[in-house]
Amino acid sequence: MKHKTKKNIQKILIYILLLGGGFVMIIPLLWAILTAFKTPAEALMTPPTLFPSEWRFDAFIRLFTELNFNVYLRNTLILVAFSFVTVFFNMMAGYGFAKFNFKGKEKLFYLVLATMMIPGQATMIPNFLIINQVGLLNTHAGMILPGLAGAFGIFLFRQFLETVPNELIEAAKIDGASEARIFFQIVTPVCKPIIAVQSILGFIGSWNSFVWPLIVATTGDLFTLGVGLALLRGQNTIDLPLQMAGAAVMVVPVVIVFLLFQKYIIEGFTTSGLK
Repeated sequence: MKHKTKKNIQKILIYILLLGGGFVMIIPLLWAILTAFKTPAEALMTPPTLFPSEWRFDAFIRLFTELNFNVYLRNTLILVAFSFVTVFFNMMAGYGFAKFNFKGKEKLFYLVLATMMIPGQATMIPNFLIINQVGLLNTHAGMILPGLAGAFGIFLFRQFLETVPNELIEAAKIDGASEARIFFQIVTPVCKPIIAVQSILGFIGSWNSFVWPLIVATTGDLFTLGVGLALLRGQNTIDLPLQMAGAAVMVVPVVIVFLLFQKYIIEGFTTSGLK
């Protein structure tokens, strides 16, 4: 009984320590979001205040009426939508590597994995030259095509599908199911955990996209939220609420998505990494 009580006290102390550490880490994010609702004068007060004395939404209104953040949001949502197409292509490639036998399969798969060791910065100039040569500079297609498939996603799907019994697919073939039907009615439902984690990671990556859209887009009509936020910082060095409003638009959706779907991220990595 005494040992059990001591163990419970230790758990409570650990929880208190974790909650305290989490609260300390979230204070800067909380201050940034709350600053977006302050006046410029109050945002620069010393000592700083956490909660605004008067809640104002001027900064958010200005973002979407004066600074083209509605255009940046539209472009970002287009990239997010195509990130789900990327998940579909990755799943098809992973299924091919996991369940089909063809000459050079293992070598080709290792070649795909080898691309993961190449830094993204090293491929930006070649990608830019190719996009420029085919006339896709300053287009949505130019921003989307280089990332329409990814080695990491292919690897996750392949590892997960290796755990699916071949007998399941062979039984479907014996029953007369076509390859398309097997893929959409058997493979896709089985891959729900990996589809979920890939969709979440794709959303976060596309939502935060900055460098490649900045390189490809030559006009403000194709800038994403990340590029718009960087421009906002350069153009409005004193208007702190405006900058924090832009940061809130960027950060809050990602935090919400992560909090809602973090269990799927953990499950996806666990189920695909144990093989």
